[in-house]
Amino acid sequence: MDIKQLKFLVALEQTRHFGRAALRCHITQPTFSMRIRNLEAELDLLLINRGQRFEGFTGAGERVLAWAHTVLAAYDGLKAEAEACRGHLIGTLRLGMVAMSGFDPMPLLNLIRAEHPEINFELSVLPAEQILEKLGANTLDIGVSFIDDLDLARFDCLPVAEPGLGLLHDPRRYHFNERSVSWQQVASLPLAVMSPGSHLRAVIDHNLCSRGLTLQAMLEADEIYPLLQAVDSGLCCSLIPLNSDVARHNAHLRLAPLLDTRPLASLGLIKRHGTARSTLAETCFALYQNNHSGEALQLAS
Repeated sequence: MDIKQLKFLVALEQTRHFGRAALRCHITQPTFSMRIRNLEAELDLLLINRGQRFEGFTGAGERVLAWAHTVLAAYDGLKAEAEACRGHLIGTLRLGMVAMSGFDPMPLLNLIRAEHPEINFELSVLPAEQILEKLGANTLDIGVSFIDDLDLARFDCLPVAEPGLGLLHDPRRYHFNERSVSWQQVASLPLAVMSPGSHLRAVIDHNLCSRGLTLQAMLEADEIYPLLQAVDSGLCCSLIPLNSDVARHNAHLRLAPLLDTRPLASLGLIKRHGTARSTLAETCFALYQNNHSGEALQLAS
């Protein structure tokens, strides 16, 4: 078995097609198929359901695929670590974030890129439990997720400040005299909000319910784009993180801060604790800590 066979297996997972996977791996389709069959023969397992075309992985194939991701992540980490030992930091920082957390990763990525211009980035939006799972399996370097019940024997964390929420509205249709909006005002408005299950929706529900208020959800969606369309059309208002740049890209919309937004859970930057640490993760942590030390101390106190 060699590392390329595992790369071929992952390419097949990503493309779901033998020809496209072969093209991605820069080999012919017959050679690609032969290498996959060689891997099956070596493991003495059927990994692929085959018909006239790719029909998915077998149960054994799914289990081997999970290990392939882990081995390839470790392989990439080893190469990056070797370069770091030579004083040359390269590789791809894999960052996983809970949806609509309000954390803006771009200032941090710019900090990293400024000091280490050969580092690239891979961002994923994932449920909180998957972030911890992938950090533990070394298929993510950094997570942005909830830290209230974090196992500190397995993970290190740095608190991050949530930016609070704002009311996104079109002032041509909805008028607010104040520079900030109360939750009582919000409860009287038709709103476009994220569907139940998202962190943003949980924060909204928590803040309304804790005040004895009721949400008037005119529109619910699994993604933020339909919410923005609803506001832009004048149908209703919406609640989004204050650091969103949506209003800056639409001259008609305004984002008014909400008074006294109560967080539902503490948010933090998380990395795996213990052996085989990612140099990229350590670098990311150090840069964030150095540039937010006062903020982190304030949150921890």
